[in-house]
Amino acid sequence: MGKYVELNASNFDETIKNGVVMVDFWAPWCGPCRMIAPIVDELAEEYEGKATIAKVNTDEEQDIAIKYGIRSIPTILFFKDGELVDQMVGAASKDVFKQKLDALLG
Repeated sequence: MGKYVELNASNFDETIKNGVVMVDFWAPWCGPCRMIAPIVDELAEEYEGKATIAKVNTDEEQDIAIKYGIRSIPTILFFKDGELVDQMVGAASKDVFKQKLDALLG
């Protein structure tokens, strides 16, 4: 299965501070979140060693969602060396996510 990182209050800041990190804010009841879950799993495998692919369950980690102003899910945030550099709201194709990641990896 995918090698994405489950983020929570104790590991979020540490995880996003190095390199390129894609964070999927999701919840178990969210249909579009379930639609992109297999894509996130695939990206985690394909980008292993190049970028970190992570997920935040907004039901369990509301403080993180509030901190980043997450109002609808799925919301995908892209970080580079700890800085928020891009974000997307809603489901998207794998190609769209790959374009964003590849651009950040440069």
